[in-house]
Amino acid sequence: MPNKWTGKGNPYTKQEVRDRLKKVVDQNKAIIAAGAGTGISAKFIEKGGADLIIIYNSGRFRMSGHGSTAGMMAYGDANAVAMEIGEFEVLPVVEEVPVICGVHGSDPRRRMWHFLGQVKDMGFSGVNNFPTHSIIDGHFRNVLEETGMSFQKEVAMVDLATRMDLFSIVYVAKPEEAVQMADAGADAIIAHVGTTVGGSIGVTGASVSMDAALERTQAIVHAVKKANKDTFFLAHGGPINTPEDVRYTLDHVDGLHGFVGASSLERMGVEASLTNLTKEFKSLTL
Repeated sequence: MPNKWTGKGNPYTKQEVRDRLKKVVDQNKAIIAAGAGTGISAKFIEKGGADLIIIYNSGRFRMSGHGSTAGMMAYGDANAVAMEIGEFEVLPVVEEVPVICGVHGSDPRRRMWHFLGQVKDMGFSGVNNFPTHSIIDGHFRNVLEETGMSFQKEVAMVDLATRMDLFSIVYVAKPEEAVQMADAGADAIIAHVGTTVGGSIGVTGASVSMDAALERTQAIVHAVKKANKDTFFLAHGGPINTPEDVRYTLDHVDGLHGFVGASSLERMGVEASLTNLTKEFKSLTL
């Protein structure tokens, strides 16, 4: 249903977003969701044909020249940053593509029912669980779990979003986390295999191999398909970076529907194009 005030665009209902994505899959095309940290990124990502635009607090750091993992640190209010980018930069310029808000579901300062109401009123069509504790492991993850800032809080946020008719597209790092999210009503599961490689601030030694990334992604897809066959599945991160990488992943992971690109689309595109364009200008002589 189009926006009742403008006649087009955001927000969409949960089912309307699902119907849009199903149409893409039915046409045998890959679903492409893109992270946007600025209005101009979102504007031209839409012109490029993306199916979803996701607002992350990490987008602000990424487009300021810092690593996306800064979005996991205490460098600002993740929920406030995502709302600010949405309100003042992205939602004013996106004409028709559904826009999703990155929500830090374990933020202990938020009444999540109240905050998700604000997300919906702002014009977002859904939520994504970022920053997510699913990509934290080891001792620190155990501390978070034991002190009330658990991954389960993110699951509860998605359950609430489902009841509020918000579409949800979520990050998980393990099959068991994926099943929890599917049971909570998540519409799309993103297999997160680590920080994206490449570019000026991508990882190298911290990344997993392509084989390991494919294996983990396949395990997540298989686990959820048993619980909810209507879920959309997307890949993200690690060595899955370029269109060629995504093509290879789609060919080797059964049941995968597409890809989520943040650094891969937004940061890489800016780094390469600005560098090369500046070099063209600097090649001019008097």
